Amino acid sequence: MRQYIAKLAQEGKVIEIGAAVSSKYEVAAICAEHERKGHPVLFHAVDGSYKVIMNLVGGRKTLVELLGTRTANTAQFMAKISEGGDGGMVNIVTDSPTKEVVTEPDLGKLPILTYFNRDGGAYITAGVVVAELDGVRNASFHRMMVLDDKRLAARLVPSRHLYMMHREAIERGEELKVGIAIGVDPLILLAAATRVPPGKEFEYASAIKSEPIELFKLDNGVAIPHAEFAFEGVIGDERAKEGPFLDITGTYDTVRQEPVITLTRMYHRKDPIYHAILPSGAEHKLLMGVPYEPLIFRAVERMARVKNVFLTDGGCCYLHAVVQIKKEKEGEAKNAVIAAFAAHPSLKRVVVVDDDIDIFNPDEVEYAIATRVRWDEDLVLIPKAKGSSLDPSTLNGLTTKLGIDATKVLGEEKKYERVVTVQSAVDT
Repeated sequence: MRQYIAKLAQEGKVIEIGAAVSSKYEVAAICAEHERKGHPVLFHAVDGSYKVIMNLVGGRKTLVELLGTRTANTAQFMAKISEGGDGGMVNIVTDSPTKEVVTEPDLGKLPILTYFNRDGGAYITAGVVVAELDGVRNASFHRMMVLDDKRLAARLVPSRHLYMMHREAIERGEELKVGIAIGVDPLILLAAATRVPPGKEFEYASAIKSEPIELFKLDNGVAIPHAEFAFEGVIGDERAKEGPFLDITGTYDTVRQEPVITLTRMYHRKDPIYHAILPSGAEHKLLMGVPYEPLIFRAVERMARVKNVFLTDGGCCYLHAVVQIKKEKEGEAKNAVIAAFAAHPSLKRVVVVDDDIDIFNPDEVEYAIATRVRWDEDLVLIPKAKGSSLDPSTLNGLTTKLGIDATKVLGEEKKYERVVTVQSAVDT
């Protein structure tokens, strides 16, 4: 992460805040003011002397540069990388700069942010939680609310891998050993946010980077990536109230009883940089949503000649998708809708367009809907479907999903031909 920040700083792409600021509300407010610029914001004096980085991967342009591709083909690029990280290599090394300082855990001394005035407490938002059970390793993002100096309440989503590992350990009468890494390589962040086969997150990260990923072992035996901060601990059967927390929709999520992580040791670099993700900010939406685009791409690829996929900004980069296809047979667009919903069950609306529509331009997508949709024929409605728990409009977890076929009728393309305005070369 330091190398990445240094590179961006050399290019003049890091916004640096030297003034003393508070971790309670102030850092989040300043980050929100700057995040539209798409650049990281580096604070040098949080709660005295701590460094905090925010908006590290705060826009598609940043992600594109990390991947070494183009904005227009990010989903296609990522879809070509094996979900299992085929060809990726993970090396376990004996030492790490993360071990420069080893102490008893003391969360109260760290610049863990409180973002908004209704938050349940200070939250770790950029922590990658690594767990190992029966020889299988999992790495995933989880928001973690500070309970005291040594305990965190972690949101574990049912059916996700860490949730199931924890349940299995508890059923055996065991605690689940974990490591928490904060301040890691940005592409490891992306991999940890991606749905891959169990235990393949770091192989996937390696395949994205085209180089091996190094992990080192904490004292409890869990191997984690190099980081600015790290914690080791266990998740037992204790639960505590977690929330309220502002999620990607800009609304507060439900308060729940969630598992408690009890920390046993803390590690960090000398002069560490703490990474925090602004809830409902650009980085939050990007890391949570973009990994679903290649999943949708692969699913639609089985149904039609898919060209691109985009989870829209207006749909919180999570609830609304635009799928671009080269239609060859009637009915493919509706099949694409169904495939997209299956690939990303939290989706609420899917619009399928032709390959002449710029899916990143909302005016172009609306144009396709306005001129190519026959409402009595081109809609797919799925009532009483399970929706996203983050969508405040769901009722008992259920919603109505909408698919829109906004493609041209085959054989009638002449009707849809658009006149392209060419600027006159005559000097007027």
